[in-house]
Amino acid sequence: MDIQQTSDTHIEISDVTLAYGDFLIQQNLNFSIRRGEVFVVMGGSGCGKTTVLRSIIGLKSPSKGKILIDGQSFWDAGEDQRNELKRSMGVLFQQGALWSSMTLAENIGLALQMYTDITAKDIREICSLKLALVGLAGFEDFYPNEISGGMRKRAGLARAMALDPDILCFDEPSAGLDPLSSKLLDDLILELRDSLGTTVIIVTHELASIFAIADNSVFLDPDTKTQLAIGNPKMLRDECDNFAVRNFLARGEARE
Repeated sequence: MDIQQTSDTHIEISDVTLAYGDFLIQQNLNFSIRRGEVFVVMGGSGCGKTTVLRSIIGLKSPSKGKILIDGQSFWDAGEDQRNELKRSMGVLFQQGALWSSMTLAENIGLALQMYTDITAKDIREICSLKLALVGLAGFEDFYPNEISGGMRKRAGLARAMALDPDILCFDEPSAGLDPLSSKLLDDLILELRDSLGTTVIIVTHELASIFAIADNSVFLDPDTKTQLAIGNPKMLRDECDNFAVRNFLARGEARE
């Protein structure tokens, strides 16, 4: 199944199947993500949401199909091209994944040291800017264990932004956060998208976040092991023909 590439298509998932050996995760995935939108990958536990994200960011190759970024096939590209595409993405993992032995500034500056020729002084200034963007100005010399869970998530986001990526990816960003911290993170994601024009991909099952920030979404089903619907989550909740999708988005209160 081919998807028509449009001028604002940033990422395209075309006839993708994902598996670990003989164990099928998802099959026949076909959806596209527009430049500058917040796109949510959603579904119940065990449906393969994180595996789909891992495939997009270059950690898990599909068993079948193509993943295109700006029209370029990620997994068909040479190693140098894939590395260049990877540098266009920033990732916030579920637990933040900050190095505990490094300060926040050192965590953020690591990618800049590895992939750029920027001076140490300029790296420090960039780290301060990124931390300020996520509301952590003045926390450059704090260690991860010296700040709260919500602050660690924001510091992880600052690190994901270190190389000014075109694409920001989040794996369950609200996991472990209280409702207020989760809302503040949602608001921050929207602010960054609006100010920087970044394409945002989020893996989550948190309905409050899904309805608050998603422009578009795909629903993955663990039983049929494929996508059941694509569209704005509010529209899917109210109008989708598939009961499983409506029921998921209506907190189990949908009617047949």
